[in-house]
Amino acid sequence: MSCTTLLVGKKASYDGSTMIARNDDGFFDVKKMIIVNPKDQPRKYKTVNSHLCIKLPENPLRYSSTPSVDNSNGVWAANGINEANVAMTATETTTSNPLVMGADPYVKYVKEDRSKKQKELIGGIGEEDFVVLVLPYIRTAREGVLRLGSLLEEYGTYESNGIAFSDKDECWWFETIGGHHWMARKVEDDEVVIMPNQFGLDKFDLKDAFSKKEKNLCSKDMKEFIKDNNLLMDSDGSFNPRIAFGSHSDADHVYNTPRAWFMGRYFCPKSFKWDGENADYNPMSDDIPWSFKPDHKVTVEDVKYVLSSYYQGTPYNPHGNDDKKGIYRPIGISRTGVMAVLQIRNNVPEEIRAVEWLCYGCNAYNVVVPFYTNTSRFPDYVSKTGMDVDTDTFYWSSRLIGTIADHSFGACVMWIERYQNAVSNRSHQLLKEYDRKMTENNDFSLIREANNAFSSMAKEETDKTLSHVLLEASKKMKLTYSRTDN
Repeated sequence: MSCTTLLVGKKASYDGSTMIARNDDGFFDVKKMIIVNPKDQPRKYKTVNSHLCIKLPENPLRYSSTPSVDNSNGVWAANGINEANVAMTATETTTSNPLVMGADPYVKYVKEDRSKKQKELIGGIGEEDFVVLVLPYIRTAREGVLRLGSLLEEYGTYESNGIAFSDKDECWWFETIGGHHWMARKVEDDEVVIMPNQFGLDKFDLKDAFSKKEKNLCSKDMKEFIKDNNLLMDSDGSFNPRIAFGSHSDADHVYNTPRAWFMGRYFCPKSFKWDGENADYNPMSDDIPWSFKPDHKVTVEDVKYVLSSYYQGTPYNPHGNDDKKGIYRPIGISRTGVMAVLQIRNNVPEEIRAVEWLCYGCNAYNVVVPFYTNTSRFPDYVSKTGMDVDTDTFYWSSRLIGTIADHSFGACVMWIERYQNAVSNRSHQLLKEYDRKMTENNDFSLIREANNAFSSMAKEETDKTLSHVLLEASKKMKLTYSRTDN
């Protein structure tokens, strides 16, 4: 599943919070946001795609989740925050190469075929499963890395993925390598990480990973795996995981590297040259860094903007007039099901530390709304999505606005900008108001009231915008006529 991920260390953010965020770019997947209470968490879990059964611990934590409404293909929980204020987003589909896959093949499900005397082969774990198997059982981001690593070593995986974890102090990035291997790095507190759909890590300290384990963690046999399979491929003898484990494809230059270029260009416009003949990096650069120190402190709105972007301000904007328009895969793509900014704050009490900023549908046209996750349920507007189109749900209203606005972009863009500004402004006003009320009165029972206020505000602004863009698009219908027409 193609996606885009962004991580923000606590000293890189505007308020000292950590943030991890991801566009979940399936194929117009219908999504909802729910709370999974401990009584609803399975004690025996069976994967749908690989038919693997796993016994789970008896003491799960409550956690938020954005699963698929149609669960016939699995849960696909996508992201969430648990009651220990630990966040997880899974996954960023990444890429690999034949040397890695030959050394450690994926653990894929094989169906029984008696005519070919083929027995059923159980597969490993994957994006369908990761959040459910890990998030309810961890109390720090580091614990998340270690739990997922142990599961991969035991069961293997059938795909290549990147996973992010965060708590109030740390962000970690985890990447699978082949069927059973993995590697993870702590994000520096003053940096942001940008991740399109390719192997991301460009540095890794093996010495630290096998000694202090302060900022680097990996599978137990990683040194032997690299040596035995001739994966130390840097000509100067250094170790670059992206070169060793990643892809080296022409397709990356239209699908992946342009997204990294645009994100780096946004966060570091002064530190590097991004345009012109003498640019440090261009849309086809394979060496765009995995992490940067941003030129300014990063806000939730920055994260939302970058994950909504479609190369505006460049020749590649699909809504522009340049002959290069639309040649690269946009970040804010049409088929996104859900995006969440998982913010763990340090300047408020623990009970309201975790906020999940939610948006549905194509990010270029939607809005992001905050919800406190320390609750037993979310409002119906975000949690009761059905498979049928319904404007009483945030998901379907967002999808409708995006589809209409995209087809009548020139007429609708003004309303989209007003919508995004209004919801962002009102979200921060409400968040500040309820932070203050709950902190001053030491009364955190107001969380449900606050979430209902966020939901009601979002519905009010969304309904208004849907009316505006529908009218603008209606004016441009082909089947129109008046007596003054010639």
